[in-house]
Amino acid sequence: MNTQQIKELLSQANQARKSLIPSDTNAYRLLDGEQFSQVEIDVYDQSWIVQTKGDLLTESWREALASVDKTVYWKHLSQTQKESPHYCAGESYEAPFIVEENGVRFIIRFDAGYSQGIFLDQRLNRLEVISRIKAKTSTGKPQRILNTFAYTGGFSVCAATEGAVTTTLDLSQPYLDWAKENFKANDMEPEEHFFCKGDTFHWLKRFAKKGRQFEGIILDPPTFSRTKEGQVFSVQKNYGELVSLAMECLSEDGWLLCCTNCRQLSERDFLTQIKANVPHRFKVKSVGMPPEYTGEPYLKSVWVN
Repeated sequence: MNTQQIKELLSQANQARKSLIPSDTNAYRLLDGEQFSQVEIDVYDQSWIVQTKGDLLTESWREALASVDKTVYWKHLSQTQKESPHYCAGESYEAPFIVEENGVRFIIRFDAGYSQGIFLDQRLNRLEVISRIKAKTSTGKPQRILNTFAYTGGFSVCAATEGAVTTTLDLSQPYLDWAKENFKANDMEPEEHFFCKGDTFHWLKRFAKKGRQFEGIILDPPTFSRTKEGQVFSVQKNYGELVSLAMECLSEDGWLLCCTNCRQLSERDFLTQIKANVPHRFKVKSVGMPPEYTGEPYLKSVWVN
């Protein structure tokens, strides 16, 4: 593609997104790699992160991106490189800034490593969490929501905006601190919620032993991880065990959100693991990704209730 063709492509993509993205959302996928020559672009308000599977952007892409009047950063999509995106054009962002998704505010950092603070492909699931909690607010009792492998607490913040009492669980203290800042960005007090640092398997067993129950539990683990003790977790082999532990902490009328972005695990096998570890009375439903993701549906999301 030459520079002019890329400019036209970007213009068409911007126009197409007007009917796909809610008016109270300014963080979303603009270009999807499978459809657009292995180049992906994510929008964060007035900033773009361009992601490529190759090592460098071509000169034509650089010229086109320099003309869009946006802050542009570039990130190499790689299984091994986990560095922060590189500055390309426009105003450089050295400080955190805020984006909105369905009216909820999230703090974004371009210097925080491979991920900038929110996984944009989870937008519809976060909205569904809001909807489910809103539907039960008439009971008068705050719902208890457990967000495991929580990263910066996006699901927790969304749940809390509807009055839920949340428990945010992650191995990383910096991410838990970031989650607290996200609560503050939405004028909510993190002190009114719970934050747990540590291994999800350990905490689920601890919650079950103490009889602690939740009306909603989010399970979105990394594809592969290893604890300090050497214990290995693999989505392909161990997700069912995770679901089983979560069920012991789920209230009778509660729900689970089970997610994975493991490309090697088929949706059928993912559903098989889940169904094998929930009682037959529960309904299991698989849902798709946000509509601007037009390539491979790598994110698998299953609601259990």
